[in-house]
Amino acid sequence: MTPILAVNNLTKTYGPLVAVNDISFAIPAGSCFGLLGPNGAGKTTTLEVIENILPPTSGEILYKGKPRRRTFQNEVGIQFQHTSLLAMLTVWETLHVFKTLYADGEDLDALVEKCQLQEFKHQRHENLSGGQRQRFLLALALVNRPHLLFLDEPSTGLDPQARRNLWEIVHTVKASGKTIILTTHYMEEAQHLCDEVAIMDHGRIIAQGTPEALIHAHCEGVTVVLPRRSFRQPLETLPLSVQEMNGVVHIQTSNIDACLKQLLSWQVDLSDMSVYSPNLEHVFLNLTGRHLRE
Repeated sequence: MTPILAVNNLTKTYGPLVAVNDISFAIPAGSCFGLLGPNGAGKTTTLEVIENILPPTSGEILYKGKPRRRTFQNEVGIQFQHTSLLAMLTVWETLHVFKTLYADGEDLDALVEKCQLQEFKHQRHENLSGGQRQRFLLALALVNRPHLLFLDEPSTGLDPQARRNLWEIVHTVKASGKTIILTTHYMEEAQHLCDEVAIMDHGRIIAQGTPEALIHAHCEGVTVVLPRRSFRQPLETLPLSVQEMNGVVHIQTSNIDACLKQLLSWQVDLSDMSVYSPNLEHVFLNLTGRHLRE
């Protein structure tokens, strides 16, 4: 089946700076594709080229198997991180204005219900909370009934409850048949929402696949966590991969059964034990490094 979007050997340069370096990927219709990477990795530039905001230096972008045409802009929705809107308009009035820009706009009552805007649709959008504003911006991105939806860090700055609420709405949008391209710095969000992710660094895609496949390929075993007080003997005498930080002991193991048997044989108190499986955040840090980038 022809993917809804195919990016082939895309490169974007600014003089000597190579922002995007010969990347390729394809996105099946109806899926959620995550584009991840540290600051400066090239993911925002990639999105802006795909969205037709910036011209590519070289490479090819196909939409439904063909070069993008003028109708492409009418068939995509974009939720930007920051959007300037007319402050004197209410949520409902703003949605109505945006709908008039398209020949086949979404039914506003259905859109308000889908994005959970009912309680504040007659408020001015400048008075909305962070979670309310993000749901409102998502509604604006959906007002033209897009086939392809771009979400650029949609939950940045939201508290955990508002973030989870937004995830459920995104799941509903995806279930309606729309294709989603997502950028985010929250690895839990990518793991929860995405069918496939591509991790970028220094303009290149350095890993791509389902979250589960990437975890399996780039992480090993599990981590057993115990308070230091659970151990009677010096940690260096344990025949295990042990690290202590701030009174908490972390044990890396690829064989949890053997590890627990060893701990029991050493009479370690397991009452306060926690066991953590690797996740997409571990993959991200293993591939891109653990040092903060500005």
